[in-house]
Amino acid sequence: MTASPAVISVRPLGSRRSLRVLKIGLFNGARGYKIGAMKTTSLPRLCALVVGLLGSGISLQGADQPKDKTPWKITGQLEEACSCDAACPCWFNSKPTKMTCGGGQVLFIQKGNYGKTKLDGLAVATMGQSPEGQTMMESYGNWNFAYNYIDQKANPEQRKALEAIAVAILTPGVSKKTETRYVPITRKIDGKEHEITLGQYGKFRGHLI
Repeated sequence: MTASPAVISVRPLGSRRSLRVLKIGLFNGARGYKIGAMKTTSLPRLCALVVGLLGSGISLQGADQPKDKTPWKITGQLEEACSCDAACPCWFNSKPTKMTCGGGQVLFIQKGNYGKTKLDGLAVATMGQSPEGQTMMESYGNWNFAYNYIDQKANPEQRKALEAIAVAILTPGVSKKTETRYVPITRKIDGKEHEITLGQYGKFRGHLI
């Protein structure tokens, strides 16, 4: 299948930043974790590399494979942002726009389950930062930090499920400094305007172009 992420231009504090949103399907399999990207809106050529990676259904193999064999599957939307100029330099093996690359991903689950635990309507997110002068890829395992954010409205079983999924596909062995936080995760969409809030810890907004 082919993927078509929509590119959003973000301008916090008057500067241009990189943000993307795409529809996704994720599930765990015998060879690791698979991404199946589903058709959405058209995209500029600068995102062709992202499309190729997501559209091919690549396996995501973390440094430490999770021992939990519980089957799970989620479909929904991924919103991704970073502090660098669009498009994200990391995808093109370029250095961060500034000293470090800081950013995150938010999964808004439309339909999903972890074993028998339903995850419909919940969200899970991560925020991380690379060391100075290094991309997210080359510094994998040595990020300055990687924090997971679990939807506050999830019940105890759902929180446990979201934590397992986050560790498996969002932050598998990326940093020695990790935390899990339970916060309200909200998204406001007004036409082409998107705004994501992770409780008191962060917010990013963008305009669909």
